[in-house]
Amino acid sequence: MAIIESIRGEFLRYQALAEAAIAQAADAELAHQPGAGGNSIATICWHVSGNLASRFTDFLTTDGEKPWRRRDEEFLARQVPREELLARWQAGWAVLLAALAELSDERLGDTVTIRGQALRVDEALHRSLAHTAYHVGQIVLLAKTFREDAWRSLSIPPGQSDAANKRPAHQRPEDHARALRGDREGASE
Repeated sequence: MAIIESIRGEFLRYQALAEAAIAQAADAELAHQPGAGGNSIATICWHVSGNLASRFTDFLTTDGEKPWRRRDEEFLARQVPREELLARWQAGWAVLLAALAELSDERLGDTVTIRGQALRVDEALHRSLAHTAYHVGQIVLLAKTFREDAWRSLSIPPGQSDAANKRPAHQRPEDHARALRGDREGASE
């Protein structure tokens, strides 16, 4: 498998994980700020979307921190309808996925800049993937905390490791993402 395709697959896995967690959260919970200075799911989604849009717009030719980005505003408390939140979320992901579609493994050694710092393309992609995964983990934790006993596991449920090891499935990122989306699309609202 090509490296870019592998990275794309992991991004898609984390996108699906966040979306499956968001789908389990009630509308009011999306804006709930945990504790003083904590970020809500909505705030984290706004930030991830802004980061992806900034980093991957003209990825190979302009600094990843765009002058039009208002990073501090991404962290403001916000209460927006679920549809608006998901539209904003999807907008950032669309920019990322379009940029990845234009890349090939031959470009991994090229140089891009983020906040004036030169990075190889592979370094920038790994940095962004790690940043995104960090925030997706926050989204999942918040949603899981809100749902408590009603939470539907997004990976191997507790007590099912042995069975999963005997029949491994969803190990590849695209398979896991597809399963998460399928579970969500098949669930009754």
